[in-house]
Amino acid sequence: MSLHEIRHFGDPVLFTPASLVVDFDKELRKLVTDLTQTMLEAPGAGLAAPQIGVSLRVFVWNVDDVLGHLVNPSLDLGSDIEIDDEGCLSFPNLSYPTPRSIRAVARGFNMFGEPIEIEGTELLARALQHETDHLDGVLFIDRLTPEDRKLAMREIRESEWFNTSESRIKIKESPHSIFGRIS
Repeated sequence: MSLHEIRHFGDPVLFTPASLVVDFDKELRKLVTDLTQTMLEAPGAGLAAPQIGVSLRVFVWNVDDVLGHLVNPSLDLGSDIEIDDEGCLSFPNLSYPTPRSIRAVARGFNMFGEPIEIEGTELLARALQHETDHLDGVLFIDRLTPEDRKLAMREIRESEWFNTSESRIKIKESPHSIFGRIS
């Protein structure tokens, strides 16, 4: 088991759709354990693999003291919507009213490759949707009203975590010329 640094908004891995898990092996089980321990230490209600820099379709949750995980999820959502405050470990101390379906059914696999189905309402439904969004490269601020998104972006730009050198995106340029080469 090892704790991982949680990636903050601005890290490209958070905007990139994650890859399907194809190997249900010891490494996947270690990833689920690491995700769970990192989420509990944070603490949070959920954590997706991209949030620790692993671009695989895996997430964990802790809702009402029930731990769970899901691999390669798909969602069926109810039609009733609820708007409630939502936050994210990749956006420390940020919370905004976010619309979500009140009911969600998630289908996927456990870490051993066995099919599972999770039916959730309210907070569990919200967590299933939020974490599945992470796997698709969608962030909760993408679901905010334009006004709230503008406020959130201002708050993000003014935050200490966004303005530290560790959480800013670093772009490296190659010292090698590619002039005349086909890439």
